[in-house]
Amino acid sequence: MNSAAPVHAIVLAGGRATRMGGVDKPAVVVGGRRMLDTALDAVDDCERIVVVGPRRADLDSTVLQTQEDPPGAGPVAGVAAGLAVLDADPADRVILLASDLPFAEPAMAEALAAAVQNADTVFAVDESGRLQFLLSAWRVGALTDRLRALGSAVNQPMKALVPESFDTVLFRGVTDCDTPEDVERARSTAAAVPVTIAEARTAILAAVPPLSPRAAALGTSLGATLAEPLLAAEALPRIAVSAMDGYAVAGDGPWVLRDAIRYAGSDEELELAEGEAARIATGAHLPSGASTVVRDEFAETTDTSDGPRLSRRADAPVRDDARRRGEDWHEGYRLAAEGTAVTPALVSAAASAEVTTAGVRGPVRAHVVVTGDEIRRDGPLRHGQTRDALGPVLPQFLSWCGIHTVADTHLRDTSDSFDELFREVRRPDLIVIVGATGGGAADQLRAALDRADARIVVGRVRCRPGGSQVTALLPDGRVVLGLPGNPYAAVVTLLTTVPSIAAALTGRTPAPIQLGRIANASEVSGDATRILPAVPQPDGTWRVDPGIRTAHLAGLIDRQALALVPAGAVDGDLAELVPLPR
Repeated sequence: MNSAAPVHAIVLAGGRATRMGGVDKPAVVVGGRRMLDTALDAVDDCERIVVVGPRRADLDSTVLQTQEDPPGAGPVAGVAAGLAVLDADPADRVILLASDLPFAEPAMAEALAAAVQNADTVFAVDESGRLQFLLSAWRVGALTDRLRALGSAVNQPMKALVPESFDTVLFRGVTDCDTPEDVERARSTAAAVPVTIAEARTAILAAVPPLSPRAAALGTSLGATLAEPLLAAEALPRIAVSAMDGYAVAGDGPWVLRDAIRYAGSDEELELAEGEAARIATGAHLPSGASTVVRDEFAETTDTSDGPRLSRRADAPVRDDARRRGEDWHEGYRLAAEGTAVTPALVSAAASAEVTTAGVRGPVRAHVVVTGDEIRRDGPLRHGQTRDALGPVLPQFLSWCGIHTVADTHLRDTSDSFDELFREVRRPDLIVIVGATGGGAADQLRAALDRADARIVVGRVRCRPGGSQVTALLPDGRVVLGLPGNPYAAVVTLLTTVPSIAAALTGRTPAPIQLGRIANASEVSGDATRILPAVPQPDGTWRVDPGIRTAHLAGLIDRQALALVPAGAVDGDLAELVPLPR
């Protein structure tokens, strides 16, 4: 910050949050981010920053951390603890900021820092004239004097620190979150403001609760997530088996070769005495008495008067070509941790460990709804109608994201169609609605969500296409995803948003983001993220299609990924790549 004296910041992130049931209030997400992160961003330009409250391992190492003494002793005790850690010069300035101000901005900190250069104390004031004690700036010496005058800082209200004279700065839209109702109002306000794609994903992961765990057959649970560790029920191999076609042998050679053959799956009794050998197939369990297996290419046989004899070739290494019991794992071995996706590989490994059922969340079940009086799926088109080129393929796109479509329907443009949908469609975990997300005369979705007392998690996103998307949470936990009506806009929105919904519902950690350099980024970048088809280039970069049309999916044919080109990007900049279904 540009100021005559250094400006520091104390962010208060403790307290009991008794009116919110004791939740970790600074970690509450509003507008796609934790309120603590919003506060830290607001004071990011300060010289030194102290966070007062329970220690948080995820904070940047440059942020100082401390705790009021005793913990929960109130905001004044928190201010005193933060000031002690700063150990600042009395002439320095310090901004006090609560971590429950979801709309704090860097401009507020800048204005306070500028105002406090000419005063000892400056408080923010809202439109109603109410002082915001924890959105203020102080000369360090003046704040130290006020703390000393109190004697004890424990359980003191912030207004006890207020001096007889101070300056104020008016900020509009200042609000704090002391109750669940405050949080919901803040979220509704934030939902009206477009967020970035990253912020939308963060909001979804924070707001959408996971499905309840259930015991299910793994073979029918692809797309689900383990709700408990997957433990082997049996060792692998269960018994010693041959790793190669060759000979089971007992003791050191040479060996008398018996005419018996041990096949995989055989239940016939076969026992070898010391000095005996028998043919054995790959995967067959070793006969009783066998000490090892000699593979075919390492063995040679000779005929003698006493019958065929087996020996190891002189140039062959001495090695054991048997797989021993538990060589891969023993009973109780953890094959996969809680939170692991149920994939074909996991199902197969579980079968090898004699596990067929497990506790899982999911798979997510979706009901797809295509809206619009003009949409027609079957039969000849009448005047003014449009072919439904999206509804029949959306289940495949959802499947790519690990979601099972249990129904898909067409909804007419009537004033109560969504109300009936939300009342009657109870089975799915996710309702995917195409169209009706904008503000047009026929766009009824947002009003219906309000009538259903839905919580808007993401109201709009700063991207093109897909800006009008909406993600909401109905009171019973069903998630509603509203997609734009144009096919291309709907699909790219689905592929960038649905994986976060699936991860939240199943309790799975989202997959890492893939990045690539965009060769022609400056050709397409604008004031918001653009989502465009991309193809890889021989030099390792990606080239995006600048002239994509949204009324159909022809632009996705023979394309490998979607590129999320950031606003203001230049050629060679990195962009997120979302693989396209093949």
